[in-house]
Amino acid sequence: MTTFEQLRIRKTELGKSLEDISHLTGISAPHLSNIFRGKKDAQASTLDAVADALDAKWVLVPRHLQSEVARLLSGQTVGPDNVPSTVDRLFGGDANE
Repeated sequence: MTTFEQLRIRKTELGKSLEDISHLTGISAPHLSNIFRGKKDAQASTLDAVADALDAKWVLVPRHLQSEVARLLSGQTVGPDNVPSTVDRLFGGDANE
């Protein structure tokens, strides 16, 4: 799933319009529309602002964890309770501490 697809899904989940996000970020609605459709490249600072407006954070996911992260984001279980979660493994934390 691309970053743009994730942005569109999150926007829909929150019921936010492009105008809502434009108001929160100061980025024009037409420019946001192009970003959400993947028609325009976005700078990291723009993605930070849009993610913040959507109460989210964008991160890089190592390839070897992508399938696990995809399962986690889709709501599927990722393993037994005593195994560190994908989030803990990704960010170097220990769930048992």
